[in-house]
Amino acid sequence: MLYYRKDLLEQAGFSEPPKTWAEMEEMVEKVRREKGTRYVFVFQGADYEGVVVNSLEFIWSSGGNVLDPHDPDDVTVAAPEAVAGLETARSMVAVGVAPAAVPSFKEYESYTVFLNGDALFMRNWPYVYARAADPSLSRVEQGRIGVAPLPVARPGSTSHSGLGGWNLMINAASEKTKAAWAFIRYLSAPEQQKERALRGGYLPTREDCYEDREILSEVPVITLGRDAIRNVRSRPVSPLYRDMSLAMAERFHASLSGTVAPERAAALLEEDLERILR
Repeated sequence: MLYYRKDLLEQAGFSEPPKTWAEMEEMVEKVRREKGTRYVFVFQGADYEGVVVNSLEFIWSSGGNVLDPHDPDDVTVAAPEAVAGLETARSMVAVGVAPAAVPSFKEYESYTVFLNGDALFMRNWPYVYARAADPSLSRVEQGRIGVAPLPVARPGSTSHSGLGGWNLMINAASEKTKAAWAFIRYLSAPEQQKERALRGGYLPTREDCYEDREILSEVPVITLGRDAIRNVRSRPVSPLYRDMSLAMAERFHASLSGTVAPERAAALLEEDLERILR
């Protein structure tokens, strides 16, 4: 989701968050000039799974994909739309919209900067909103923070966020499958889903929890970010995803940090993924 400082935008004359990357840059210039915000946009760019998801979101926002959704054996990451997404991500750092340190940022660094009041925008997971309510973690009052879908390249395009989460699974060689299943049933039951939402700000994985009045009342990020939640996408689905992820993290990070041009990084990644799929 895109987190933003409602108070700073309103003081600069903006009534809503940016819907496109171009609108974000326009807001950045005015707010930076008038408010002197130390940083503008923080996100996750370190060489790990976070840069994979963040880069995929930039690619999707430009109409691109890593694999063809209709033919997962067809690698499309070097297509112009995908390259344009990587170029947008790199430009954020190159022109100073994002700090030069973003290629080393993970979730913690991102929300620490934002909740300290040093950034105007942040891309992060839903649980961060709950942390803003804790004065020991945030210098910015929760009510001054807005939540919106991520910007896109062109007006009218649909914003897509990367689906996160942790998977519960059983090792095929386990001798304690009954205990593992009992634990999975416990964690995925409505009662525990609700507790995680209320106490930790984590989004439930059960649809019926989104009709629970207490959850909707106590976890406002669900209603604030409803559009973002509706338009999530999975990372490329493949039994070879682990190897693909490592290749994507390396190439996306190189592109974001400026050690390799986005077009070249995409071409190299296409070769990597085709080799993995073969």
